[in-house]
Amino acid sequence: MPSVTERRPTPEQLLQQLESEEEHQARGRLKVFLGYASGVGKSFRMLDEGRRRYERGQDVVVGAIQPKLPADVVHAVSTLEVIPLKEVNGTFVMDIPVILQRHPKVCLVDGLAYDNPSGSVHEKRWQDVAQLLDAGIAVITSLNLQHIEEKREQVEAITHKHVTQTVPLSFLQTADEIVVVDAPPETRMTVSEDGNNSTKLSQLQLSELREIALLLAADVVDKQLESYLERNGIEQLWGTQERILVCLTPTADAPRMLESGVRNRDRFHGELIAAHLNRPDWSPEQRNKVMEGVELAKKEGAEVVVLDGEDAVSTVLRFARQRGITQIYVGQKGREKWWERCFGSDLDRLIRQAEGIDVRVFPHT
Repeated sequence: MPSVTERRPTPEQLLQQLESEEEHQARGRLKVFLGYASGVGKSFRMLDEGRRRYERGQDVVVGAIQPKLPADVVHAVSTLEVIPLKEVNGTFVMDIPVILQRHPKVCLVDGLAYDNPSGSVHEKRWQDVAQLLDAGIAVITSLNLQHIEEKREQVEAITHKHVTQTVPLSFLQTADEIVVVDAPPETRMTVSEDGNNSTKLSQLQLSELREIALLLAADVVDKQLESYLERNGIEQLWGTQERILVCLTPTADAPRMLESGVRNRDRFHGELIAAHLNRPDWSPEQRNKVMEGVELAKKEGAEVVVLDGEDAVSTVLRFARQRGITQIYVGQKGREKWWERCFGSDLDRLIRQAEGIDVRVFPHT
């Protein structure tokens, strides 16, 4: 976790801090429900939050909503005031003048990445939202990961779906709160951008998208912290946050596990350790596969450790607790043996016994 230290500001710095804090207090708060795939329920979460705020007495309006809504979303929006969209050159857009005149406490905006037609005040809907925020109106909105400009190509490589309407990451980083809307476990989400063609996403694809979304959300939190510290004249000193242990085995997808480990190590200013057991019963091919992972780990600057022990789960967990590991990466091929399907596997034991340590599973064929 970052540590902080106070410093005595100069008069000029103190004035700048006061002005910055006044601007921050005058600006509306931005909350984003981020979905890493279509269909995870981000629009429902957004509208349900608006409904609950309305029931607590807040002045809430809907500034933009999708034309076709599922039944649960219709129910969530039924009690809320909706500001009708206005037509500009045959396209319906947010009626910003009406919303500004109405000046609610909170405005709900779906489809943050939409483009506005020519003739509109702003080219993009996110710019409409920025105007509402500047006017002191809080905005709750929704966005898909693939519509973030800087993440578009990375997500497209996973989903093979191309989008053209985007929001810059710099705008998302101004958010006061970001919520990653998770897909139910053991699910295969359908991605459809045009309403006709759709693609089923595997658990592996969802896992990769989820990691991108979580890292992005963590980056937004960092920006919030940096902004707070800067406004209050507090200097930050970073320390190690994460210690990641990648377990190398003959069947593990070492390149993908290490690639993820390196991203998280660098992102969270952490440590990366690659460990493997030395099994005498491994074949030459299995041993070579593990050594390939070891060499790759060394190239990535990871610490490499050889573990000794008869029971793999106990050995890994004992080492993890000695070193203060926060995340364990393991590979899984699947349960092919009937007793593993009935009574569980070493992986199940590892997850059950790893109290206080996150276990991330990398499926592979």
